[in-house]
Amino acid sequence: MSFTTHILRRGLSTGVLRMAAVNHVTVIGGGSMGNGIAQVTAQAGCQVTMVDQTDEILQKSVNTISKSLQRVVKKKFADDPSKGEEFIKGIMGNISTSTDAPGAVANTDLVIEAIIENMDIKKKLFTELDKVAKESTIFASNTSSLSITEMASVTQRQDRFGGLHFFNPVPMMKLVEVVRIPQTSDATYDTLVEYCKKIGKTTVSCKDTPGFIVNRLLVPYMMEAVRLVERGDASPKDTDIAMKLGAGYPMGPIELADYVGVDVCKFILDGWHEKYPDNPLFNPSPLINKLVSEGKLGRKTGEGFYKY
Repeated sequence: MSFTTHILRRGLSTGVLRMAAVNHVTVIGGGSMGNGIAQVTAQAGCQVTMVDQTDEILQKSVNTISKSLQRVVKKKFADDPSKGEEFIKGIMGNISTSTDAPGAVANTDLVIEAIIENMDIKKKLFTELDKVAKESTIFASNTSSLSITEMASVTQRQDRFGGLHFFNPVPMMKLVEVVRIPQTSDATYDTLVEYCKKIGKTTVSCKDTPGFIVNRLLVPYMMEAVRLVERGDASPKDTDIAMKLGAGYPMGPIELADYVGVDVCKFILDGWHEKYPDNPLFNPSPLINKLVSEGKLGRKTGEGFYKY
């Protein structure tokens, strides 16, 4: 191949990527984040394939999406139930499921990973998918705290790799953090932003820094509140009331830790501390560690800092 031909082909490929629309999305992971991403994508008219390890998990995910849409219908089509049924049927028709991840990404435009927050597992997944996805397919991770750069390093498409950090519950939360690594091409970034606009989200751009924007500010805030309680300076209840009534926050930091999951807070903090041991904001919390060891993980287990 001549140098000129190579440049022309490369330019053509980049142009195609820039012009390509996201019409099919494969979401890896059918948990609360994954099924939420699948729902909003299907509502925007895209075809979605949701992937998880078993058909049982996927059926639960589909049921969750159906119930979520029924709540939308009650508000949107209160006077016309038949239109509501058509609305749900149309959206659910855009969603398919699969336990075969390699097969599900073979002809997709965008892969969004929303599995467990474990770097080794994510890297193994992306290594496998990179071998079978078409060249133009963009890869993205929904991670809230792990390095996008490290994930992308195991693939041959670092220019087509980025972060799409959605917030829970996905159908209600309007924000998506679009994360660029140094290798992310402008075409890839523009495509990710356009996809987010298509599904009705507002985007903010961020480099691949720990926690991106929201969690980089939010997690240290929650941990400072926990340390305040650890020192005996204030009770969890008074800390939450102070921030709700004094700072106008809708939820106090201790309540928020229980909502997010005490184990999730510990996981993020431990990961950041390991990578940045000299940053005091990321120091481990004895109280968080104690609650996790006792299985008191917050709302999801019925007890964390508070009982539910």
